[in-house]
Amino acid sequence: MSDLMGINLAQGGAVGILALVVMMVLLGRLVPRSVLEDVRADRDARVAEMTAERDTWRAAHIESEAARRIAQGQVGELLELSRTADHLLRSLPQPTREGGKDAVDPASAPS
Repeated sequence: MSDLMGINLAQGGAVGILALVVMMVLLGRLVPRSVLEDVRADRDARVAEMTAERDTWRAAHIESEAARRIAQGQVGELLELSRTADHLLRSLPQPTREGGKDAVDPASAPS
């Protein structure tokens, strides 16, 4: 066997292998299965949480876009009504002046 991390395992035998395993545990390269399962469960929980949050934001966006389309349609209808009202008001005959006063002036109306 070749050198592993500067240690020739063939010369150390069982003690060398045990020392290598202890050293890998202390360095964090070898972890117990329970720790690995905890890390995986934590990762899966975070992924599920992020997926749920993404779906919530997506649903909110879809609802917001639907409301925006409705509002845009209403604005278009209001604009058309205002154009119609403007056209109607501009087409009304203008009041005539009698004696320098407007015919629609309440002060000039007979009592």
